[in-house]
Amino acid sequence: MADAPGGGEEGGGGGRHKKKRAKKGSTRIDMTPMVDLAFLLLTFFILTTTMYKPSTLQMTFPVPDEDPTDDKKTELSNAITLILTKKDQIFYYFGAFRPAGDPEGVPTELTRTDFSKVRGILVEKNQDVVVRLNKAAADYNLQKINQVQYDSLRRVIKGGEDNLKAIIKTDRDAKYRNMIDMVDEMDITGIGSYGVLDSLKVEEQVLLDAQKINL
Repeated sequence: MADAPGGGEEGGGGGRHKKKRAKKGSTRIDMTPMVDLAFLLLTFFILTTTMYKPSTLQMTFPVPDEDPTDDKKTELSNAITLILTKKDQIFYYFGAFRPAGDPEGVPTELTRTDFSKVRGILVEKNQDVVVRLNKAAADYNLQKINQVQYDSLRRVIKGGEDNLKAIIKTDRDAKYRNMIDMVDEMDITGIGSYGVLDSLKVEEQVLLDAQKINL
């Protein structure tokens, strides 16, 4: 049987020009250098990072009276009570709280302020102490006294009887940040004796609720 013209040679040529498929090899990544680098960075950060130390507030509680029957009252004539509430607002009053109808004096009224003005109020009421603290700081900066003498002088000045006392109270709408900011104001304005309470008297809460309507 005769072959088709040129069939064998051309057919072979077509086979020779056929595109060959490239062989796909498996991809393998050596992770050893990356693991070494990760451990190296981890060791570096552990050795160079300062460990976090939680900050705490040191609070001193009054010592109970030896005689529980003693009707001695705490002197609050040189004290300010600050009540922190919502929207960064502060209500305050001076002296002991006197409810409506108290025969011993004028009933207490709350005055409203905020954190932009409260420092000026505290400095004005504690001006003599602030002046003495500034004088001690100036002497320390001029190296007239050393660090130990400066710290001792600050404690004496802030612990004096004529120093303004403060009571910080918060209601349910106050923020924790507000209380921390107010404690910072105590140190800035030279108030050495202060206490923090998370509850109000019933009469204080009534006055505060009446004021909060306008906030």
